[in-house]
Amino acid sequence: MNIQELVEKYGDYQIEMRRWFHRHPEPSCEEKATAAKIREELDRMGVKWRQCGLETGTMAVIDGRAPGRTIMLRGDIDGLSVTEKTGLEFASENPGMMHACGHDCHISMLLTAAKILNDMKGEFTGRVVLAFQPAEENGKGAKAMIADGVLDGVDACFGQHVWWDYPAGTVAVCEGAAFASCDMFEIDVTGKSGHGAEPQASHDATVMASAIVQNLQTIVSRETTPIDTAVVTVGTLESGTRWNVISGYAKMTGTTRSYSPEVQKKLPGQIERIAKMTAEALGGTAELHYECIVPVTYNDVTFAKCVKKSAAKLLGADAVVAAHPTMGGEDFARYQEKVPGVIAFMGIQNEACGACWPQHHDRFTVDESALIRGAGLYVQTALDFLAEGMQA
Repeated sequence: MNIQELVEKYGDYQIEMRRWFHRHPEPSCEEKATAAKIREELDRMGVKWRQCGLETGTMAVIDGRAPGRTIMLRGDIDGLSVTEKTGLEFASENPGMMHACGHDCHISMLLTAAKILNDMKGEFTGRVVLAFQPAEENGKGAKAMIADGVLDGVDACFGQHVWWDYPAGTVAVCEGAAFASCDMFEIDVTGKSGHGAEPQASHDATVMASAIVQNLQTIVSRETTPIDTAVVTVGTLESGTRWNVISGYAKMTGTTRSYSPEVQKKLPGQIERIAKMTAEALGGTAELHYECIVPVTYNDVTFAKCVKKSAAKLLGADAVVAAHPTMGGEDFARYQEKVPGVIAFMGIQNEACGACWPQHHDRFTVDESALIRGAGLYVQTALDFLAEGMQA
């Protein structure tokens, strides 16, 4: 069978599935209807699957005509707590939830790839593992699936992420860092409350927190070499209860990003030192709670070159465009810690159909015509790896 013919055959199925999942987004770790639909579709194909990791994780297996190499293909399945404003006829039916990151596309691309690979299983040797992974947005899904054996016997892994700033139908593959590390922090600031007219009798937690926000930026500008990259962002700051009361407590939450494991390791200590010393200088205290969520997503350079070759073979050389890494985070990095792996960007930008908004925006949408190319790329990459291994 010809991959291109099967890609065209299943184009309508691809869109049907994408729209079903877009209508039914669910939070991380709670993707029960999503998982049930995935498993129902796999049953219809006759593809073997089992629950893997979290309750909503699904691992499927397609064996070729004879043993050989094994590649794992991954698609994440969780939605975001965003209220959709696209106006699409298939917009989210779950209030306050939206597939604003494109995971609905990833599910449908991987299901469509499963159909194609199942049709072609008599034509390749080796095994394809399909990981329909929950809880990417909170960084818990990949770790759970790995612990439950999704990578057992796997030689390499491949994933895709639809991305808003690449033209629809193009593919971009970073050689090396693709996504940044992603950590989360909370800082509790304690001062002394009092009357708003008598600041001399208080230690203002709002002032302390504001100073901490400002001082944290010196980690990037004065404590990180300009050769490296880092981000320290305070996303929320809550302080005070009333207009004429000096606040005695403040809380802030934020995130850090970097492309360097060494920079990532230093950030907790730097944040804690600055927060505590700033608060103490103003008469208060600060306590840091820090959580490492995902490391740098680092594409194996040799395998990345192979993926580019597969993309050019299937889609044409013009479809493979220059890639640039993003400061977003991805728990696909957890798989790459265990086996060589690559995650590619599939372009979905097309202003003509409104696909011009960034990920996590309440109007985020995609050029659906590009998605079948992603399904085809899953298949082409898998077949090339099973046949040739990593021969750049």
